Amino acid sequence: MAERSLRNTHDFIDKAARHHGWKPNPDAEFVAAVAAGLTTNVNRHGYYLCPCRDGDGDRKRDKDIVCPCVYAGPDVDQHGQCFCGLFVSADHEGPVRQIPERRHSDV
Repeated sequence: MAERSLRNTHDFIDKAARHHGWKPNPDAEFVAAVAAGLTTNVNRHGYYLCPCRDGDGDRKRDKDIVCPCVYAGPDVDQHGQCFCGLFVSADHEGPVRQIPERRHSDV
């Protein structure tokens, strides 16, 4: 697989946000930091592993935290943002904040 660039990752983020009816976090500096982690992970593991969670590097075990993770939809619906803050609801305003972790919990 060809190495993915930071531009590829930003395109992926924009496309994923549009697909789900979200938007990328409006803080460009924040998005750049998360995008850098996603780019590192896709080039290391071959998939966009969430850089905000501890993955195994095994796609089968990490399938729930491949970006956008399976928790992103419920998080955006309930909190207006996903866990790492990369994706926010279409009407989100203000900064992202820490929200409860859904992975391996009943939140």
